[in-house]
Amino acid sequence: MPVPVPVPQQRDVPAAETSHGGDLTVLVIEDDPAGSITGPELSAAAGTRVRIRTARNLTEAGRLLTDDVDCILLDLALPVPAGSTGAAPAAAAPATASTTAAAGAEHRPEPAPGRADELAVLTHVLRIAPLHAVLVLTAQDDTELAAEAVRVGAQDYLFRGELDARVLSRAIRYAVERKRADIAQHQLTESGLRAQENARLERGLLPTPLLEGSDLSFAARYRPGRSRALLGGDFYDTVRTPDGTVHAMIGDVCGHGPDEAALGVELRIAWRALTLAGLCGDQLLSTLQQVLEHERQSEEIFATLCTVDIAPDGRRAGLCLAGHPAPLLARHGRPARLLPYEDGGPALGLLPRARWPRRQVELGGEWSLMMYTDGLIEGRVGAGSSQRLGQDGMVAMVNSRLEQGLTGEDLLEAAVAEVRERHGGELTDDVAVLLLGRDPERIRRRGRSASRPGPVSTAPAAAPAASAQRPPLYGP
Repeated sequence: MPVPVPVPQQRDVPAAETSHGGDLTVLVIEDDPAGSITGPELSAAAGTRVRIRTARNLTEAGRLLTDDVDCILLDLALPVPAGSTGAAPAAAAPATASTTAAAGAEHRPEPAPGRADELAVLTHVLRIAPLHAVLVLTAQDDTELAAEAVRVGAQDYLFRGELDARVLSRAIRYAVERKRADIAQHQLTESGLRAQENARLERGLLPTPLLEGSDLSFAARYRPGRSRALLGGDFYDTVRTPDGTVHAMIGDVCGHGPDEAALGVELRIAWRALTLAGLCGDQLLSTLQQVLEHERQSEEIFATLCTVDIAPDGRRAGLCLAGHPAPLLARHGRPARLLPYEDGGPALGLLPRARWPRRQVELGGEWSLMMYTDGLIEGRVGAGSSQRLGQDGMVAMVNSRLEQGLTGEDLLEAAVAEVRERHGGELTDDVAVLLLGRDPERIRRRGRSASRPGPVSTAPAAAPAASAQRPPLYGP
């Protein structure tokens, strides 16, 4: 009869991760452990130390089952005591984040009809030891039962009549490695599903501009700094209110984590709701600051913001800056320039009773207005260089592209691509850029097209020029 081994301290590590070519611990559960192969026999066959613990029933097995057990050798002929199919024994290893997730997410198939009683001991063991490799012992003429045990969740089966140290040693090694592979595959699948779900959620949280009925053109580019993320701490939105005013906003929450991204979404949604409710300028920003103060995780979190409200005729706008870089205005036939920023207020969340004055800006008849976050101007001007692009460098870059005749989507695409190229690779900060424009010639063409009579059609109406679509993402 094998010498009992003292139960070691429980460890916060899944069983399938505890042995990588080292010692093995096997828990044998059968009502006649005296007939089992001993530890020295297995150690000699396996070429490594094998420790054996023996249990005569499931209650005793529950006390001996700890995280350092690598494999369970279970006799399917073992009777199931009444009431033993309930909750896991109190002596089982404490649940951890990893073990709970794997055990809760693992959905094993039910035994085939008529096999439930024969496999009751196995289903009980699988329930109390979801992260342990399990080998089942059965009679040689029970091939179908053995195969059903593997389908239900065991890693392998052995026949009692063919049991020897060499076969058992190989089966234990195989079962442990197969269980480890199963856990890794399960975790990989769960990770992939979570990534897909997060991507769908983040994509749904990106803004859809509400510009139906507006004569203004719209383009945007967005790239989060977080690896494999679709949403960062930068945020923006554009809506047209019933009076014809077009409101645009762009902002940046300090930081780059998921909490900052979530706060950015909350601020964007709050801005849209407040704008549609009729708020503007200082009143709107003061209310947004209250939202930020209630929703932020720390008092050190703040957000910069730039808002513009463009009059229905498109020739003038109101500008509010809350610690944010000033927009870039390009008028027809003139170089692009930064709008005045001397009257701006502090970032949201810094001063409890701050004020944000609204400045009137003349836009003219034909113009383009570019709003951006600091991720666009903080890129390096060359690989390995410490000098940043800055606002002056951005203005020069945009003017160069305007001289090439680029506008709209093409202008943003070229500008962002050049910033990344100068930086020498992917930008580390979030980047959001939006471009609003007014082209009187295009407006006249649209007016003539709309007034020209044509055949009556039952087809759906074409989308307006400023279509309500989410901007494309770029980068990996």
